[in-house]
Amino acid sequence: MTGPVQVTRAQALAWRMGRQLLDPVGDMSAEDVVRRLTAVPAQSDVELAVRTRRQSSRSGEVHEALRDGRLLRTFAFRGAVHLLTPEEGGTYLALRAAGRQWELPSWQTYYRLAPEDWPDFRAAVRDALDDGPLTTDELGASLATRPRFEHLRPIFANEPWTLLKALAWQGDLTFGPSRDGTPTFELLTRNPRWAGIPDLADAGPRAIVEYVQAYGPTTPQHLQYWFGEGLSAGRRRLQRWVEELGQRLAPVVVDGAPALVLREDVDELARTEPTSAVRLLPAYDQWVLGPGTADPQVVPPGQRSVVSRGANLVVAAGVVVGTWTVRDDALTVTVFPGAERPAADALDDGIARLAACVDRPLHPTVLT
Repeated sequence: MTGPVQVTRAQALAWRMGRQLLDPVGDMSAEDVVRRLTAVPAQSDVELAVRTRRQSSRSGEVHEALRDGRLLRTFAFRGAVHLLTPEEGGTYLALRAAGRQWELPSWQTYYRLAPEDWPDFRAAVRDALDDGPLTTDELGASLATRPRFEHLRPIFANEPWTLLKALAWQGDLTFGPSRDGTPTFELLTRNPRWAGIPDLADAGPRAIVEYVQAYGPTTPQHLQYWFGEGLSAGRRRLQRWVEELGQRLAPVVVDGAPALVLREDVDELARTEPTSAVRLLPAYDQWVLGPGTADPQVVPPGQRSVVSRGANLVVAAGVVVGTWTVRDDALTVTVFPGAERPAADALDDGIARLAACVDRPLHPTVLT
C-alpha cells in the first residue's frame, strides 16, 4: 500500500504560485482573479494585486467591476473590508455570521438591541436603503424616524462600523459608490449577481474547498488561521467540515510535514517543478495573507514584522526575500540580509511585470 504523495516545499510553493496566477500569469478577468483568491483585502493595492495576475489589463478595471456589480466591497475576514465576488461572497458571510456576535450581552447593552429586535432592525435598514445608497449619517437619520430605533442615530453619526459589519455579514447591505470621498451603503440584493447567503452546513465545506484550491497544500493550522481567526468560524465546526469532505481531501507530505490538497490536484502537484519566478507584489497581498505572515515557509520569521507593517513584497520562488518602493520612475528593490539575491533574469522579468502593471517604465536599483 502506497503512502501519501511526497513533494518538496519548492514544488508546493511553485504549484501555489500557479494556482494564484503568479507563475504562469493568468488570462482571467478581474473578477475571476478575485474569485480564484477567494477574497482580496481592500487595504492592499487592489488594482496592482489583480493586474499582477493578469497577462493583459488596464487601469481602472477593478473599479469598473465594482461599479458593474461583478465585484462587491464588504466587511469579511477579521472584520476588514475585502473585495469578493457576488456569486461566492455569501459563502464567507455565512461563516462570519455564524458566531452571531450581535447577540452577545455587551452588544445588547451598548446598542440596546435584543436578539429579537434584530429582524425588525434589519428590515428597517433595508427599507431605508430601498431608494438608493446612503451615507452612514443619512442611514441613521432615516432610522431615527422610527421611535424604536431613534437612539441609534448618534451611533450612526459617530461610530457605526461595528453595527454596519453585523448588517453586512447578514447580507443586508454592502459598500456603495463613494460620494465626495464619503462611503455609502446600498442594498446587496440590488446586485443581480448576488447569489445570497447559503446554509452554513453547505457554506463551510465549500469555503474549505475554495481555500485549499488556492492556498494548498494546507494544514489544519492554516484553516484555523483563515477561517477560525479570520471569520470566527469555530474550531469544532472546521474540524467537522473537514471530516465531512472526507475523500475530497487528500493527504500529502511537504518536506516531511503532513498537509492537505484536493484529491483532484494531487497528480498535478506531484508533477510541478520548482520555479525561480520573481514577483513584486503590493503590501498585504493574498500571497502572504492567505497562509498568514506567521507561515515560515512563505515569510522568514525574522522579517514578519516588516511584512505585517505593510511593506511591498519581493517574492522569489514563492518566498518573500525583500521589499520594494517606487518613487516616480525609480524602483528600489531591497533584498533581506541573508536572503539569496534572485537570479538576474527572473528579477528582470518581475520588474517588467510590475512596470506593465503601473503603466510606466521603471529604472531599478537593487540593494543587497
